[in-house]
Parts: sequence; structure tokens; C-alpha cells
Amino acid sequence: MTTAVRPPGWRAWIEPWFLSYGFVGASVAGMVPILLPLSIGKSGSVADIGLVVGAFNLGGLSAPLWGGIADRHGYHRLLLTCGLLVSTLTIGLFPFASSITARLILALGQGAGAASAATVANLFIVEVHPRPEWDERIGWLQTFYGAGQVIGLFFAGILASANLQSGFLLASAITLLACLPAMFMKGPIGRTRVIRPALKHPSRHSEFSAGSPQTFYHHCNPQALKRILQSSMSPLGVFLLAWLVSFGGAAAFFSLYPVVMKTAYGVDPSISSICFAVAAAGGLFLYAPAGTWSRKHGPIKVLQVALGGRIVAFGALVALTALSLGSARAPALISFVVVVLAWSLLSVAGTEITAQFSEANEGEGLGMFNACTSVAGVLGAVIGGWGAEMWGYACIPAMGIGGALVGMVLIGVISRKTRDQKGKETR
Repeated sequence: MTTAVRPPGWRAWIEPWFLSYGFVGASVAGMVPILLPLSIGKSGSVADIGLVVGAFNLGGLSAPLWGGIADRHGYHRLLLTCGLLVSTLTIGLFPFASSITARLILALGQGAGAASAATVANLFIVEVHPRPEWDERIGWLQTFYGAGQVIGLFFAGILASANLQSGFLLASAITLLACLPAMFMKGPIGRTRVIRPALKHPSRHSEFSAGSPQTFYHHCNPQALKRILQSSMSPLGVFLLAWLVSFGGAAAFFSLYPVVMKTAYGVDPSISSICFAVAAAGGLFLYAPAGTWSRKHGPIKVLQVALGGRIVAFGALVALTALSLGSARAPALISFVVVVLAWSLLSVAGTEITAQFSEANEGEGLGMFNACTSVAGVLGAVIGGWGAEMWGYACIPAMGIGGALVGMVLIGVISRKTRDQKGKETR
């Protein structure tokens, strides 16, 4: 008589080094995106905020460089350690920098260091464990990162109105602490495959792309870019354009979030940061339902619903600024919660659509998707800061509306093309 083999419990999928990325999520994705704009806003202009946050996101575009070094030479642990140390140093020095040039360099170092550390995260899974275990392990890795972000946002909320310098030093210490669990990473780690296996997990954290282990696994390459440009009206090319515009519009708002909420809606940074933490925590529970809805109704439909929700939420924020309501704090926070929760649907649907349209190589398509995300983060931050400097904070949620509307139109084009193609195939 044979007995059924029980599947391993959740503890079997977790390794001690996952804590490293929980700490990175707390500092780089939770605390820094709140502390950076608040710190610059005390002594610089809104345009300066956009430039510094844009430099932070620009550091993420160095991921292909670090990934190439890891692939060719196998310097995985070195890249992880150096990345964490660079982020630790640049975060700790930031509150003592006075010139905009120094702040731009330090912000760039923060993003690049986080990208270096995050680039190798999934390689420690796919090169050590058998393929059937990848989904569970990567899912838990993402959960640790997302939970870390939520905790970091709470810390930022506590320190945002009290002492920004202490906040940066705490974020620096947390990043340094990430080096300790990394010592338990399993090896040996050698050179990686030339073509990496496609890992279609969405980024299970809120909208900041810098430092995300999953975002930095697949890299954009010149050959993929050339093929997309040669067939720019392909479904994948149109979708990537839609993603670039819609993500960029929202990035303008997220880059200036604590300053916008304080100036335009009278919400203290401590309250807005804690609200962000609660919304991000709620978003973690939406990924599984979003996957179910995507399989049942199709990822394009889920993406359209999420963009529609953002249009309504950003529209409410625009209306609140236009009406100049003195007690707009509660409606503004509720609208922002809707914007954050929509990300769970967008992340799941966007990843699925990219994999679906990347018929030749899913990993290559996901690399293009990740590159669009990083570029949109840079452009959204810079253009958002410039726009707020020129026309005031009311234009920031308006950019979110514009990006989502253009995205909706382009997604509608894709949907019609897909239906027409299916109609031709059935005839």
C-alpha cells in the first residue's frame, strides 16, 4: 500500500537569504522613495525633486551591465555585496549633501547599487534549485521584498515629519543589515545560461521599479530593441508603448507623492506614508485574485479595468485641486489607495500580456517590458517635476489621467487587432 506524498510546507520554499531582499525592500522601495522628495523639497525646487528621483530610477537602467558581468564571470556574490555596500554608503551620505550635483550622484548610486544587488536574486534560485521549485521560491522572494516595502513605508511615516536625517541613516543601516542574511546563500554559483528561462512573475510590490529582484532578471538587449522597432505596430510594440505612457504618467505622481499630498491636499507626510503602507499591504493580497481574473477574463480586460480605475481616481484628485477644498485630505487619500491597489492588477496583466505577445522569446519580451518600466520611471519623475514647477501640483494627477487614457486607447487597438486575428483564424 502506497501513501500519498504530502507537498512540502511553505517553510520549505524559504531560505535565510530572502531576508536580504526584505531589508532591501524596506530601505530602497519603502523608505528612500518617501525620504528623497521630502529632503529635496526642503531646500530645492520641485524640478530638483524630479531630477533627483529620476536619477534614482536611472540607476536601475544599469541592471544589464551588472547582469552581463554575472553571466560572463560568475561574480554573483560580489555583485550582491558591492551593490548593498554602495547603496548603504550613498543613502547614508545623502542627508549631508548640499549641492544638486552631489545629490544627483548619490541618488544615481542608490539606484545602481540596488540594481546590482537585485540583478542576481533570481539566479540564486534558478541555478541552485530544480525547475519545479522555481515558482514557489520566487513567489516567496517577491513576498519578502513586498513585505519589506510595507514595513519601510511605515518607518518613513514615523520619521517623515520628525527627522529626515535619522530616516536616511536608518535606511542605510537596514541596507547594511541585508549583507548578513546574504552570507547564507547556497552555492556554488557559476556562469549563467546565455538565454535565461522566462520567469513570468509580476513584481509583487508597489510601483517603484528600482531594486526589484524580478524586474531586473530579464534585460533588454540591442537585438530585441531592433526587432521591436522594425515591427513597431506589432501587438507587443503597441502594448509596450501603452505601458510606457501609462506607467510614466503614474510615475510622475509617485515620484512627488509626499510633497504633492502635503502641498495640494494638506496631508502630513507621516499620514500619507502610513496610508501608502496600508494600501501597499492590501495590494499584496490582490495578486492571486488578479491572476484568477486574468485567466478567466483575459489579461487585456483586467488591464483595462485597472486603467479605468486609475482614471477615476486621478480624476478625483484633479477635481479636489480644482475645487480648492480645504478639507480634502480624506478623499485624496482614498483616491490614492485606489491608484495603489490598481497596480496589482496592472502588474499581473502587464506581465501576462508581454509573455503572450512574445512568441519567439518570452524572456526577451519581458526584458523589453522591464526596460519600458525603468525608462518610464525616469521620464515620469523628470517631466513631473518640471511640470509641477511650471503649472503647479494640479498637473501631476492630470499627467496620471493622460497616461492612463492614452494607454486605454492603445490597449483598445490591441484588443481589436486580437479579435480580428482570431476571427480570421476561425474562418
